[in-house]
Amino acid sequence: MCGIFGYIGVGDPLKKCIAGLEQLEYRGYDSTGIAGIAHGEISLWKEAGKLSELKKKLVLKPLEVAIGHTRWATHGKVTNQNAHPHLDGSGSIALVHNGIIENYDVLREELKKEGVSFISETDTEVIVHLISKFYKGDLLQAAHQALRLLKGIFAIALISKDHPDQIIAAARECPLSIGWNEKRTESIISSDPNAFLGSVLDVLFLRNDEIARVQKGKVEVFDSSLKSISKKTERLDSEYKAPSKEGFEHFMIKEIFEQPSTVQKAILGRFDDGNVVFESLGFTPQELLSSRQVWFIGCGTSSHAGAIGSQLLEDLAHIQASSEIASEARFRIPILSKDTLVIAISQSGETADTISAVREVKAHGCKVLGICNVKNSTLTRETDGCIFLKAGPEVSVCSTKAFTSQIAVLTLFALHMARLKGMMTPEAARLFYDEFKKIPGQIQHILDQASQLQKLAKKYSRYEDFFFMGRRYMYPTCMEAALKLKEISYVNANGYPAGELKHGPIALLNPLFPVVAFCANQKTQDKIVSNLMEVKARGAPVLVFAPETLKAVATIADDVFWLPQTNDQLAPFPSTVAGQLLAYYIAKERGCDIDQPRNLAKSVTVE
Repeated sequence: MCGIFGYIGVGDPLKKCIAGLEQLEYRGYDSTGIAGIAHGEISLWKEAGKLSELKKKLVLKPLEVAIGHTRWATHGKVTNQNAHPHLDGSGSIALVHNGIIENYDVLREELKKEGVSFISETDTEVIVHLISKFYKGDLLQAAHQALRLLKGIFAIALISKDHPDQIIAAARECPLSIGWNEKRTESIISSDPNAFLGSVLDVLFLRNDEIARVQKGKVEVFDSSLKSISKKTERLDSEYKAPSKEGFEHFMIKEIFEQPSTVQKAILGRFDDGNVVFESLGFTPQELLSSRQVWFIGCGTSSHAGAIGSQLLEDLAHIQASSEIASEARFRIPILSKDTLVIAISQSGETADTISAVREVKAHGCKVLGICNVKNSTLTRETDGCIFLKAGPEVSVCSTKAFTSQIAVLTLFALHMARLKGMMTPEAARLFYDEFKKIPGQIQHILDQASQLQKLAKKYSRYEDFFFMGRRYMYPTCMEAALKLKEISYVNANGYPAGELKHGPIALLNPLFPVVAFCANQKTQDKIVSNLMEVKARGAPVLVFAPETLKAVATIADDVFWLPQTNDQLAPFPSTVAGQLLAYYIAKERGCDIDQPRNLAKSVTVE
């Protein structure tokens, strides 16, 4: 993985490909490359590092077709040799690939015995050599024969110098979309429909071992038996607005400061006269009421949102709910039944582990509700209904505004279920929503004190280990804060339920191991104050995020950042934003690459 782009048409394929890859840069990557055809020969450029490095090496020339890739390493180190595209032994075929080929080592050894030489460490190179092996003049047929031998998931695009008028594209459980314009003068391939923005296109999405022959303004699609099929298309007509930091130093800090607005957008217009109103939920009240349990699944930040969502649903609607990391969820399927509602959460809608889990639970008869930020993504197409975050594009690899929008939407959903089940009167729902409407203002209050968090970050940036702790709603909140810090600062930061401190982790504490405590859960405040006393007795530095009413922590903690008071269900919002700012300023103090941290990708499209 991470990004595929291809172009064939009346435009300049090389320039179009560069522009397409620029629109995929936000996803995170470690190398990039482009291949194209001119005068019956393949031209290839690839480079470890950013796209800007590749541009320095490009020789601008007229091409008939081009494919490009931004790579996030899975097989092999970050080197020029391992960057995509990859060529076959004769230099006649070039291929780019997202995904994982699970049996690549077996296929590689078989090809070696047949005399094939490999120049990279990647699983991708196996694919292009296999296609070359089967190629007898028909590129589509050769690709079809090769792909049948692959185990794993993939999205590929390939070109051959013998066929400068076409790109072959195929996908199995990995996103790949194809668009063409109304005049039929150009066709575009991309692993992310965001790269189509700025064009008016008819778009289709490949899946289930489908393979396509893409020509200028023409697309033929075939199923896994190479039988021609008709695919549903969608009209995409969106303006492209180049991402701008708008005066901020990084996209991450810009997106942190957007949260008063994005949380407001997530809840605005979705509550009326004591009831929650979603535009296109996709479920009737009867279907929702028939759900005896709810299972939240997601990865990383989205899994933390799911953990908060499960508590909200139990507290407000009295519905049995649980959360699971999506990569583990698919192995727990037997416990599910048709009366289980699964809520799948993904900012991008392309997270491979989450998509795989969704497909498994649907095969077992469960209904799935998606929580997503990106229209036309795989998740939105494969779930039974979807609630959109309305957060706008999130460019920084480290998710911030999407998380608070996720928990905003989940709070509304829990409120909706509480009303449907009669656990809240209209008046009680209105009172809760009145508190909810204050959250954007409370977030702004945190942002107005950013300079105080910047000073705290200067003090704590020298430490290499952090322990984050919280109880109830503050437990997933502290997990998310620890994730932010480790993602962008590269320090060891672990979130833990505070009540488990004595059951092992307390052994780690010492004067060089600061503890960051989230104390905004009113129900457990007395307990966490006791936990802080235990921490202080071991000599660990203590930084506390606490509501203004919890004065008891002032005599225990080394530093306190005071939060506005709110109820337990809404407390994750101000605490989260404070944690995001602390992580950002520590990363800045340490001189880290904040928007594109090492080894990370915005959209993780492999399991």
